[in-house]
Amino acid sequence: MKKGRRITITLFIIYMVVLSWAILFKFQFSIDVLGHMRRVNLIPFAESAIVNGKIDFDEIINNVIAFIPVGIYLGMMKTDWPFLKKLSTIAGISLLYEITQFVFAIGATDITDLIDNTLGGIIGILVFMFLYKVFKEKIFRILNALATICTVSLLSLILCLIITEYML
Repeated sequence: MKKGRRITITLFIIYMVVLSWAILFKFQFSIDVLGHMRRVNLIPFAESAIVNGKIDFDEIINNVIAFIPVGIYLGMMKTDWPFLKKLSTIAGISLLYEITQFVFAIGATDITDLIDNTLGGIIGILVFMFLYKVFKEKIFRILNALATICTVSLLSLILCLIITEYML
C-alpha cells in the first residue's frame, strides 16, 4: 500500500471516529449525559428543522458541512468507483447513523439529516472531482496535507476540551 493512501485511510478513520462522536454522542464525554430519546421524523424539513416557527438553517448547514469531508475522502480512496456508488455509500453511512440513534435511543432519526448528510457527501465528491481535474495526481498530496493539518488541529481542540472538562 502506498504511503499516501495509508495516510488518507488513517485520516478518514480519525474523521469518522470524530464524526461518530459528534452525531451519536453530541460531543459529550459521558454517555449518561445523553438521556434517552427515540423519535422518527419521515417528513423532510419538518419539525426537526423548524425552531420557533422558523427553519433552523444552522443545523441543516452543519449537517451538510459535516459530510463534505466524507465525500472528499471517498473520492480520494475510490477513484475507480462510479459517482452513484459513492453516493449510495454516503447515503448508507448516513442511514447507519440514523438507525443507530434510533436503536440506542440516543437521538432523533430524521429524514432531513439523511438528506443533508447525503447532500454534503455529494458536494465533497464534486469538490474532489473538480480538484482532481485541475491538479491531477498532486491533489492527493495537497488534500492529505490539508487534512493532516485539520486533523491535528481538531484533535488538539478535543484534547483541550477533555482537559478542561476534567480540570473543572
